[in-house]
Amino acid sequence: MNSAVYQKILKENVRPSVYDLKLKRTWVLQQDNDPKHTRKSTSEWLKKNKMKTLEWPSQSPDLNPIEMLWHDLKKVVQARKPSSVAELQQFCKDEWAKIPPQRCNRLIASYGKRLIAVVAAKDSERKRGCQTPNSTMAKTKELSKDTRNKIVDLHQAGKTESAIGKQLGVKKSTVGAIIRKWKTYKTTDNLPRSGAPRKISPCGVKMITRTVSKNPRTTRGDLVNDLQRAGTKVTKATISNTLRHQGLKSCSARRVPLLKPVHVRAHLKFAREHLDDPEEDWENVIWSDETKIELFGKNSTCRVWRRKNAELHPKNTIPTVKHGGGNITLWGCFSAKGPGRLIRVKERMNGPCIVRSARALKMKRGWVFQHDNDPKHTARATKEWLRKKHFKVLEWPSQSPDLNPIENLWRELKIRVAQRQPQNITALEEICMEEWAKLPATVTGAWSLSWDLGNKRGDTLDKDIKKLQLSLKSAQNSWWWWNWNLSQKHWAQGRNMF
Repeated sequence: MNSAVYQKILKENVRPSVYDLKLKRTWVLQQDNDPKHTRKSTSEWLKKNKMKTLEWPSQSPDLNPIEMLWHDLKKVVQARKPSSVAELQQFCKDEWAKIPPQRCNRLIASYGKRLIAVVAAKDSERKRGCQTPNSTMAKTKELSKDTRNKIVDLHQAGKTESAIGKQLGVKKSTVGAIIRKWKTYKTTDNLPRSGAPRKISPCGVKMITRTVSKNPRTTRGDLVNDLQRAGTKVTKATISNTLRHQGLKSCSARRVPLLKPVHVRAHLKFAREHLDDPEEDWENVIWSDETKIELFGKNSTCRVWRRKNAELHPKNTIPTVKHGGGNITLWGCFSAKGPGRLIRVKERMNGPCIVRSARALKMKRGWVFQHDNDPKHTARATKEWLRKKHFKVLEWPSQSPDLNPIENLWRELKIRVAQRQPQNITALEEICMEEWAKLPATVTGAWSLSWDLGNKRGDTLDKDIKKLQLSLKSAQNSWWWWNWNLSQKHWAQGRNMF
């Protein structure tokens, strides 16, 4: 989207929305500081059309309540599982129209609280660093066993509860509780505590366990509503604790390639054909791939040690900008002997570009070149160049990044680059080249030789093949398999091999 497209969107949608929402004449348009929003042509267009805009600070998505609506929209659209771009667009429009006005009203009504929270978080960071006030009272420390025994001894000596409290510096109510406990149980030790009774009955536990087993994407709110309809009122925290006791933990779903049944069969075929290949064969393979590294993107995860309510302190956050703040595309290769060339691709990736990258490798005879089925890899120009140079190419199944050991190398590179915190694209490129050169040959050799499937991974691979066979059988027996055969619209999602 550029400024011209943005102006067209404003022209066709802002005023009709104002009329539909019945806003007053003093309405104000809010937009962030995206370059297409702040361009001179856009500013002049807004001024010409007499649209008053709200002055907005940069890098402040936490101040924009529409982010909550985007979150709601993405969640409900994902739940409907669109199978094409046309369906995705239609579902977005349908679900946007279903957003209740009460939801929007609550977001605006709570905006004052949002501003207060932002002021508290940012001001405390500026003044006190990571220290945040604790408004809750600290739990009192339990009396030691010696102190409790002294209370009993003084009571037996005939002293009153008030006198004992003043002498030992303990509250009168605490002294009385300890004396009553000693009279009842003849001890001052802590007794076994039964705890609060369980809110969810055994039948309720079985019900929610069965529900999440059938549909792992069931939310805690859905389970709360199910139990409430059954006559049991619980909180989301209770749901989490109950499922945790059943061995179920809420985790982020793994992102895997979208597989058709034909892809699953291709993976099985590839694994079976190379199951008994010796180690020497894999030593002769050059593994290659491309990757994109963002300047401020999610190149790697990061965990921090912090105190409660200090999650927004700059030391405990990872700065992000839209679209990663810029990125570079890299092409690289490696073998069992170590990392090969790493090249930044500045132009658009196409067939001739890959040819130039492959020419820089100076590969020897007898080596097998591996690359995936990206269109630029299977372009006629690339195939002809590889055939002309007598390069033997490893036949590769589609949608199989899990089979390529270079993905481990990319992950290692991104973690190292993220730790050095580059501040611009030039520094990002230099750091990538430096860290790539530092990768030890022992690491790359270990990843390459892990492909000795016959000697090292036979048992594991047999299990993975059985899993793939079950995944394929399940896909063929499910309703959307028949729908895919009839309409070619629904794809079956298989399972990763390794």
